[in-house]
Amino acid sequence: MPSETAAPAKDAQNSVTLTEVQAKQINIVTAQSGNFTPHSEAVGYIDFNQDRTVPVFAPYQGRVRQVFAKAGDDVRKGQPLFSLDSPDLLQAESNLVSTAGLLALNSRVLERAKKMLDVQVSAQKDVEQAMSDQQTADGNYRAARDAVRIFGKSETQIDQIVASRKIDGELTVTSPLQGRVTARNVSAGLLLQPGTAPAPFTVADLSTVWMVANVSEYDLPQLKVGQQAEVTVMAYPGQTFKGEISNIAVAVDPNTHKAAVRAEIKDAQHQLHPQMLATYAIHTGAAQHAMALPVNSVVREGDGGMTVFVTQDARTFTRRPVTLGLQQNGLMQITGGLAAGEKVAADGALFLSNMLSLQSR
Repeated sequence: MPSETAAPAKDAQNSVTLTEVQAKQINIVTAQSGNFTPHSEAVGYIDFNQDRTVPVFAPYQGRVRQVFAKAGDDVRKGQPLFSLDSPDLLQAESNLVSTAGLLALNSRVLERAKKMLDVQVSAQKDVEQAMSDQQTADGNYRAARDAVRIFGKSETQIDQIVASRKIDGELTVTSPLQGRVTARNVSAGLLLQPGTAPAPFTVADLSTVWMVANVSEYDLPQLKVGQQAEVTVMAYPGQTFKGEISNIAVAVDPNTHKAAVRAEIKDAQHQLHPQMLATYAIHTGAAQHAMALPVNSVVREGDGGMTVFVTQDARTFTRRPVTLGLQQNGLMQITGGLAAGEKVAADGALFLSNMLSLQSR
């Protein structure tokens, strides 16, 4: 570890001696080694996980009959959101009932033709014709069932329609995933067209959210998909949320020379809300071992140099130039100019610098 020794204590140009009263105002700390991890920081915002956010549209035209959920409700996959009177569903169910009846008729005709052929009352061609008609009717019936199934009807519901011969054009639209209703733009009586914005409902899985940040192009070489990110928000001071980089934009904004970087964060407690301001830190290298001092121990001089004030007796302080590294958790990494165990002024370092300037005049 490179280090420098202190200047002579009596060097008037670099040392200042305090009175006993003044010395009591100076807080002295001891230089100790610590670990500093290289990292990249950026400011961004929380957003919905768009990969797990679904706008729920009506698949067919119709007028809304009932609404079963409202914004803010937690819904499970398959839970009804709203229903509408659908002329298309009505037509499909009507065709199902019709083809079911025709299939039953042709099945009876075929059975009767077979019996008559057994007693030689009818010809073979009559049986073959009845068999062809029955097969056509069976194909039409299966197609009709599939047409109704497309509307979300279960096999049990389809069998019930066939058995009761009662049709109802109410089409129920369900949630495609488990999550929370984040928007509702529908009410009873509203006429809906498929795909017309805004979507009647929007459902989002809030177990994960995105943190989106614009990162300088100079930091991009340090970032990779899959790196771990520590995210903090002002709403929860002192609390860190764990995330992982899931996407790095392909292009850089030509105006800002920044690229969007997205991290996916697990949020099982639903603490994070979209549009919250957030900051993330991503570890980009191995921990570095070096001397550490509180940030307020370091003074920037007029010529741009960074210095600290070293003391042995808590009365006389000598200015010492130092080389800085990373700043983390209120500590400054000292990569040169200081040895372990040396005592340095913390609170009051700026006061000492000002006193030394006045003393030098």
